[in-house]
Amino acid sequence: MQNFDFQNPTRIVFGEGTIAQLSTLVPPAAQVLVLYGGGSVTRNGTLDQVRAALAEGGTRTVHEFAGIEPNPSFETLMRAVAEVRERRIDFLLAVGGGSVIDGTKFVAAAALLPPEEDAWTILQTHGRSITRALPLGTVLTLPATGSEMNSGGVITRRATHDKLGFMSPHTFPRFSVLDPTRTYTLPLRQVANGIVDAYVHIMEQYLTYPADAMVQDRLAEGLLRTLVDIGPRALSEPQNYAIRANFMWTATLALNGLIGAGVPQDWATHMIGHELTALHGIDHGRPLAVVLPALLQVRRDAKRLKLLQYAERVWDLREGSEEERIDAAIARTRAFFESLEVPTHLSAYQLDASAIDPLVAQLEKHGMTRLGERRDITPAISRSILEAAL
Repeated sequence: MQNFDFQNPTRIVFGEGTIAQLSTLVPPAAQVLVLYGGGSVTRNGTLDQVRAALAEGGTRTVHEFAGIEPNPSFETLMRAVAEVRERRIDFLLAVGGGSVIDGTKFVAAAALLPPEEDAWTILQTHGRSITRALPLGTVLTLPATGSEMNSGGVITRRATHDKLGFMSPHTFPRFSVLDPTRTYTLPLRQVANGIVDAYVHIMEQYLTYPADAMVQDRLAEGLLRTLVDIGPRALSEPQNYAIRANFMWTATLALNGLIGAGVPQDWATHMIGHELTALHGIDHGRPLAVVLPALLQVRRDAKRLKLLQYAERVWDLREGSEEERIDAAIARTRAFFESLEVPTHLSAYQLDASAIDPLVAQLEKHGMTRLGERRDITPAISRSILEAAL
């Protein structure tokens, strides 16, 4: 196991009816800005519950900022930054999924920059330039990204088709409220995307090379098997509390730092997937289902030992040659995504070989030229992965 330094300060308040606890979680005299996306949190009553809770137990002044889009845009978020500065907001509350939470973290950091400083530097430095941020909390409505219990975010600049990530110890949420009933009315497409996203988050930290991290491996394998078990039921039984609760908690644990502590990590699938989203507008989660099986095929030799472990421990594949077991594990992974009605080929999005050059050019533009757990995935190998994904 590699050396590591792990700390996660986010408090999790989990279960049905827990939104009411915002009355004590948010400081009683705060100037609060509630940030959210479209109309779903209004239609399903979540926003009303948030408003009611914030009206209790204090003298808070509450403002709202709507319209944070999927793959949150720098342009929209800078309007929120202007509002934070104008109204002298001192606490942010994200109500939504990973996009809203990612965007709120960015706003928390960007709002405290000197007005003359370009906030895009937060993304250009991947968060290293952040020295402070406003406190924030979250109310999670869409399990997927794990952003409710980590310090990272991904922001898109529409004008230039740039999609970049950041992390900072200053942008951990103070708390996150997770009420599984808030997921009952989600569109099934979003639920499926979230299952894929959580699955690939785990794979990025697990399926690399052996590091004698027995605890992390078993935790990761348990989370993967949980998603395999509950994934289809999360779609067919949308109001099954136990299923949605386990999905929500699995997605949080997938990227709160625990299973990634002391192990090598890959993240090439996400970096390539981000470019598919940025250039072609494919909702996050879906590009990952396209890239991961292709990446496993192209990188099967470099990942051989962990692929065999994955085959045995997640898919119970113990018969046949090593090559046959690896083939079967990759096929099972692809079939799992397809069972959620998430396509695993670029052709499903009307993309052919002509799309590959611009995607590779974007990776090079963003410095993504040494990807993977060994930093040996060059643009040429990324091209091979995209070709295998056609």
